Amino acid sequence: MKLIKRNPFGHILFIKKWLIRILGIISHRRYNKFNKLQIEGSEIIRDLPDSNVLFVSNHQTYFADVAAMFHVFNAALKGRVDSIKNIGYIWNPKLNIYYIAAAETMKAGILPKIFAYMGSVSIQRTWRSDGKDVKRQVKMSDISNIGTALADGWVITFPQGTTKPFNPIRRGTAHIIKTYKPVVIPIVIDGFRRSFDKKGLLIKKRGVLQTMVIKKPLQIDYENDSFDDIVTQIEYAIEQHPSLLKVISVEDYKKQEDALNKKREFWQS
Repeated sequence: MKLIKRNPFGHILFIKKWLIRILGIISHRRYNKFNKLQIEGSEIIRDLPDSNVLFVSNHQTYFADVAAMFHVFNAALKGRVDSIKNIGYIWNPKLNIYYIAAAETMKAGILPKIFAYMGSVSIQRTWRSDGKDVKRQVKMSDISNIGTALADGWVITFPQGTTKPFNPIRRGTAHIIKTYKPVVIPIVIDGFRRSFDKKGLLIKKRGVLQTMVIKKPLQIDYENDSFDDIVTQIEYAIEQHPSLLKVISVEDYKKQEDALNKKREFWQS
């Protein structure tokens, strides 16, 4: 019997638990004081199996999005209903939650390395490197590592691979879904881009309403749906399909959001 328990990637679970506790306490006020996080659909989290679950979400910052999901998932598992109040839920967190991130991002400084220990499955991006566009083959070891994470627990991915809205979904996500057949849960987030800097480490603006909508599992035919079918389904589910951009431009959308936030700030003052 091993005295030191590790996850499949060799991370010591006792250390991981304390990192999640400490950073959870530090980050909690970002979603429950400085800014407010409005949650919808957290009851879906409680009904999920313990492993082979893939969360697909739009992306607005490098780290704040993931941190918020760690809070919401653990709070829901401890019986909170669309709420992260009473941070006691973080004392015994779910330790088999992982998230997919670019390897170069997770190596950029001591803090990202700490975040990586908490659950990053680092991959080499095939389309971007050091700020430049590239074209390279998918590393099969990256796909294998994602499969290992799914076999052990839950995996969060941002299939657009960028924080820019309405960028195309990467086909690699569809490949993962076809290969490992996970339960796929879409999540739509908003407000994080206005609250934090691009990395999600610094608070850019206070009093912003952040939202997270957790949707029901996608109905995917793993055998017969094509890669394009799955990509399209994800685009609509996380509200990033190009057709939705035609309804209102991003610039007009931001103007409407800013106006709405000004009204909220006025009534809260």
